[in-house]
Amino acid sequence: MTEYKLLFSPVKIGKMELKNRIIFPPMYSRLATEDGYVTQKQIDYYEVRAAGGAAMLTVDAVRVNKRSKFYPNSLGLFDDDQIPGWKKLCDTIHSHGAKVSTQMLHPGPSAGSMHGTVPVGPSPVWASDVRETPQELSLEEIKVIIGEYAEAVRRGKEAGLDSVQLHAAHGYSLIGSFMSPYFNKRTDEYGGSVEDRMKLLLDIIKAIKAKVGQDFPITVRISGDEYRQGSRGIAESQFIAPMIEEAGADALEISAGIVPDSFWQVIPPTGTPPGLNANAAETIKKVVNIPVIAVGKINTPRVAEFILKTGKADIVGIARQIATDPDFPKKAFEGRLDDIVPCMGDNLGCLFGHPTRGHVTCPMNPARARERECVIEPTENPKKVLVAGGGPAGLEAARVAANRGHDVTLMDKANKLGGQINLACVPPMKQEFSRMIKYLSHQANKEGVKIELGKEVTADTIDELKPDAVIVATGAVPLIPDNIPGIDGDNVVTAWDVLAGKVGTASRNVVIVGGGAVGSETADYLARIDDNASILSTKVTIVEMMEEIAMDMGVQPREILINRLRERDVVVLKSTTAKEIHKDGVTIEKKGRLEKIEDIDLVVLALGAEPVNQIAETVKGKVAEVHVIGDALKPRMALEAIDEGREVGRTI
Repeated sequence: MTEYKLLFSPVKIGKMELKNRIIFPPMYSRLATEDGYVTQKQIDYYEVRAAGGAAMLTVDAVRVNKRSKFYPNSLGLFDDDQIPGWKKLCDTIHSHGAKVSTQMLHPGPSAGSMHGTVPVGPSPVWASDVRETPQELSLEEIKVIIGEYAEAVRRGKEAGLDSVQLHAAHGYSLIGSFMSPYFNKRTDEYGGSVEDRMKLLLDIIKAIKAKVGQDFPITVRISGDEYRQGSRGIAESQFIAPMIEEAGADALEISAGIVPDSFWQVIPPTGTPPGLNANAAETIKKVVNIPVIAVGKINTPRVAEFILKTGKADIVGIARQIATDPDFPKKAFEGRLDDIVPCMGDNLGCLFGHPTRGHVTCPMNPARARERECVIEPTENPKKVLVAGGGPAGLEAARVAANRGHDVTLMDKANKLGGQINLACVPPMKQEFSRMIKYLSHQANKEGVKIELGKEVTADTIDELKPDAVIVATGAVPLIPDNIPGIDGDNVVTAWDVLAGKVGTASRNVVIVGGGAVGSETADYLARIDDNASILSTKVTIVEMMEEIAMDMGVQPREILINRLRERDVVVLKSTTAKEIHKDGVTIEKKGRLEKIEDIDLVVLALGAEPVNQIAETVKGKVAEVHVIGDALKPRMALEAIDEGREVGRTI
């Protein structure tokens, strides 16, 4: 019997019964055709998640008309010709005992025109995230859209949907923008008072119920608190919740935030509290009688059970964690917590997709959106495999190769596994990244990989082991350019040295050369607020050649990091080049002018990395197969490293 008794107890939304209290909320998959039709890849994507044990899957975010596309390859329910594809998708999900919903999303002010969509909204209020002013909808256009919602749900019901969700949150949805006083400045029946700002949503609910029947379940997603000056707060959300229930909604899903001011609340990244919207859900739950769903960084079974046990919500929506590990519900039920693939919350693969293949992906699950292509099958030709390097790429390669039946040995010259992830865990709010190495290490051991630490792979190692294949995953070292005078001075260290604890951090005035993620996070680590007389303050200056800093991070973690750097008074010099390093300062060039930053006692280099792969040349001619992966091939992100590790382990 599972220890998570509430999580795996049944619950009803309207007359629809769910087998447990885990739902998979909508996530953008990029797997539909360009004109909005279901594809086999999309069916494969949702089938593995239905088989993983979630009670209900909410399929993507669906456009209700052809003209309003929020993103490329977005699913649609605006044409009867789309029904057969949806029916095949629904039948597949149903075959695994899960219910099917979808999210109805008409884009609002933040749609932007990049996809050929004319941005519309309640009022012509500048949308700062897309830098456009939407067109104000007329009463006649509003009536048309209400009818399009009802027709889209009618098609969905005919195809086999068990429920639908109306997106009324975050400001970027049309409904949510009408509900927000920030966007809605209308003086007619659809604006002004709180009740009138609610009218579009309530009219859509009533139109849908009239079209498909009162018993067809409708969930509404709202932001409990929009966290933006001039927007809706939790008190007003609590006031409007009973109105949504009275209109016919069967459940409420409580998210938070509004784009772009609080995007990190919409998709909370690494370092944010677990279940951070649960308290808002609890506030809403006090005033309604329909089920309340909590969403937002619910990434362990214990967090999910806690939210239910403490009465904060009736159901939990677990999106990115199930995207990472489709079998999360099944593993949670069986108590196999160490086997749950952890979501890192970096939001890069989820939001921006694979850097070369385009589709959504995940650092910890390279098979996401490639379910049929990335099947791991037993080998028919077992080999002796040597993996050099115990970072993410090497661990994943070793794990997968051993799982397939190869005899795998992994060696790393360090005294612990993890490679650069050990450094990535050090800056504030990054400790959760340690879960990556814990999981990969556990799985490699579980698969029988022979791990030898403190041992570097050399030519003698090859002669001794006589492997059939060598996987070079030896990582990278900091890049130190030779064109900056003084770069070899005693006052110059690398960001890696700082994060590894190899140098003291008591300096009073620091310049960090390089403002990518590593440099910016090192600045966050070093900077101290001068608010305590007993603590030495540290002034940090970032010198960055590009126009912005930390652009190699996900949007949400970058947003939080930038805010923290501002709070800590970190000076950021953008479009600036370090020209020379002195014993007491740094000469910089900005807009063609040279100037010197004075009184510097430490210079930290964060200028990228260069691969370490000399062993690949050493083993040439000695081993039949040599594969170079991860940063040893080319320094990039953990996403590419684990992807390459999985691929070589799967095909070797």
